[in-house]
Amino acid sequence: MEKIAPQRSSLVKRVVLFGPESTGKTTLAKQLSDQFGVPWVPEFSREYLQQKWDRERLVCQREDLLPIAAGQLILENQAVAMAEQDEKPFVVCDTNLLQTIVYSSVYYEGWVDSVLMEAVAEQQYDLYLLTGIDVPWVADDLRDKPHEREAMYQAFHVALVENQCRYIELEGSESSRLEVASAAIYNYIY
Repeated sequence: MEKIAPQRSSLVKRVVLFGPESTGKTTLAKQLSDQFGVPWVPEFSREYLQQKWDRERLVCQREDLLPIAAGQLILENQAVAMAEQDEKPFVVCDTNLLQTIVYSSVYYEGWVDSVLMEAVAEQQYDLYLLTGIDVPWVADDLRDKPHEREAMYQAFHVALVENQCRYIELEGSESSRLEVASAAIYNYIY
């Protein structure tokens, strides 16, 4: 059974980009990282699944979820350690394990691995930035739900509410999203 390392305990805060595919999460994560001079945690599943696609022409399967979760936590813990070393107040996470739970539940008809559920229950994030679907959907090898954007957005929104997460919703242009997200970070993180 795949093990998921515990989330690194730290005073460094964690801001998470959260939402459906092709809603600008990575773009905004990089922008916030640059603007505030803090580490950003890339989406582990993107590279993992792209390599799987390139190698085997296969998409994500249930057995991929725990390795993806474990890899995501490793990247996050490394970024937090870097932020501690450089005395940065927060890191920007392109995703987190709650996102993996949402996808698991949607794609596998409510099924979520108990190891993943336990890992998420022990994690703490300070601010979620829920990205809206009012931007154009961009196709790639991994994205597959262009006609289900509203349902996917609702699944992410419900996950935040059910888990009592602090979040703001982001809509509009790239510059508008950056402005609203930056203001939220100043309000909730500093």
